[in-house]
Amino acid sequence: MIPSRLEKGDKIAIVSLSLGILGEKDCRHELEIGLKRLEDFGLVPVVMPNSLKGVKYLFEHPEARAADLKEAFMNPEIKAIICAIGGDDTYKTIPYLLDDEEFVEAVKNNPKIFTGYSDTTNNHLMLNKLGLSTFYGPSFIVDLAELDNEMLPYSKKTFLRYFDGEPYEIVSSPVWYMERTDFSANAVGTPRIKKEESHGFELLNGSGVVTGKLYGGCIDSLYDDYTSERYGEENKVFEKYNLLPTLDEWKEKIFFFETSEAKMSPEKLETVLEFFKEKQILSTVKGIIIGKPSDEEYYDEYKEVYKRIFADLDTPVLYNLNFGHAHPKCLIPYDAEVTVDYDNRRVFINSQFLKERENIKMK
Repeated sequence: MIPSRLEKGDKIAIVSLSLGILGEKDCRHELEIGLKRLEDFGLVPVVMPNSLKGVKYLFEHPEARAADLKEAFMNPEIKAIICAIGGDDTYKTIPYLLDDEEFVEAVKNNPKIFTGYSDTTNNHLMLNKLGLSTFYGPSFIVDLAELDNEMLPYSKKTFLRYFDGEPYEIVSSPVWYMERTDFSANAVGTPRIKKEESHGFELLNGSGVVTGKLYGGCIDSLYDDYTSERYGEENKVFEKYNLLPTLDEWKEKIFFFETSEAKMSPEKLETVLEFFKEKQILSTVKGIIIGKPSDEEYYDEYKEVYKRIFADLDTPVLYNLNFGHAHPKCLIPYDAEVTVDYDNRRVFINSQFLKERENIKMK
């Protein structure tokens, strides 16, 4: 199920499905900035009832977080849903939603844009299982509520893709930005530290032109979904609702993943990747695209880990794409057909690649 593109005047719901920071007093300036930015896009923001109840309440009440998502899907006037931010226990919302037949039917009968990243990976996988194509992309606090006077230009262009719905090429941003250390009201109007992009997309393994369907998310969350490392119960939830792909289903995938702002050590990353390698996922997928690490921390160390892990595999790997915890970020649509030209380090969503190939033949 592919949701309709946005149009001016559409309502967009803001949900807090994990960390409830949007409801804290020291986040009020970000709430105001984000709402104003959505209005500047011609949208009508709808702050869902529980999304502003704060960190403590939402941590203790995952059912309240789930209720907001259900209400957003049940409301036919709402055309898109944007997550406030990520967190680390979004999986707790899943039982309240998938055991609710009204919610399941609402998703199937009212497909709409759903966007967010980080631990929102869990909700993406849940909605993907229900057949909805969602978007690993901007979140409300981090992207819409950017404290500078404007959104980051590349991220703003990304958000506008929700309005056009056309095929596109994911290109490397000419610049990237450091994470902020000050998110207070005093930082409003101040720019992020900006760095020139010196790497671009890097081919780390394999070659060729590969077409498949996009699937993945934050590798930290995905690892927890398989191993229950953080809370000891994540995998029970994912197994109960059969949310993880079978090895046969992985065969059609282009696996995208990125590391979180926690900046796991290179040794930990190697452990995580060895796990997915042993599960035969890394050797089964058609190809892999990997996001830029936050602040380029461990950039070269991660690169060496990836090379070691894939050295004995044929799977092609493209590194340093602008998505997830990197700033700025592109849009990764789940289940969209993507063609990755690994030889020329280019990534095309939907039919753009085929159009360009056809134009070359005509010339």
